Amino acid sequence: MRLRLGIAYDGRDFHGWAAQPSATGLRTVQGEMQRVLGHLFGEPVQIQCAGRTDAGVHARGQVAHMDVASWPNGVDAGRINRAMPDDIRVIAIEQVSPEFDARFGAIWRRYTYRVNDDPRGPDPLHRHLILAHHRPVDLGAMNAAAQALLGEHDFAPFCKQREFATTIRTLQRLDWHRDEAGTAVMTVQADAFCHSMVRSLVGAMLPVGEGRRPVGWPGEVLAQGGKDSGVTVMPAFPLVLEEVGYPPEEQWAARQQETRSLRTLD
Repeated sequence: MRLRLGIAYDGRDFHGWAAQPSATGLRTVQGEMQRVLGHLFGEPVQIQCAGRTDAGVHARGQVAHMDVASWPNGVDAGRINRAMPDDIRVIAIEQVSPEFDARFGAIWRRYTYRVNDDPRGPDPLHRHLILAHHRPVDLGAMNAAAQALLGEHDFAPFCKQREFATTIRTLQRLDWHRDEAGTAVMTVQADAFCHSMVRSLVGAMLPVGEGRRPVGWPGEVLAQGGKDSGVTVMPAFPLVLEEVGYPPEEQWAARQQETRSLRTLD
């Protein structure tokens, strides 16, 4: 049977999502979960997630699936969390159709990134979730700059290249607002993200907000198609995977097939 899991975790002490060889001694979210769930279900398990977060990245709305021979009585989210490390929580677990695929079935992922631009710095109780920037930024300018990045593009200038992997993505949302504490919050949503893409987008937005770059500069970086030394890959710790979206169940198989096809720009 296939099980769907909703997961939250504090990424500070993890070397990313993906399990590493035991000889490395690196702690990962997938490695910890497979260890605990393998014990509780009485069989080795392989967990596939919607978005393989990098080292230091957090999640409130990660989604994963795993296949098991049976679901033991009494193994629910409460029992799982009592056995899990304190920095991982299974929010929900349910049986789903085998056509559900956490990674290839998703139609969007949404992240947030928080920046404190007050010269005094962020609340020390939140310092592990907010970047201390120390220079004021103009959210209106950054929102104007974001318009050129929306839609389907080759985001290679904002991605760490991986062999045989496409960097074509559809950016559905990119905007900034201030929360009740005055923190600048970037919300970004796309059908998928390539490695370091979100942190590079932040790195392209902040110079515009400071007035060091014109509003059109991020769009120019995208159009030129190559790396620009002015784009900084920002730190991982303020980045949070907030939510993952899926189509209705009757579209799960078709979405998988579409996602697995190599994308090109028309």
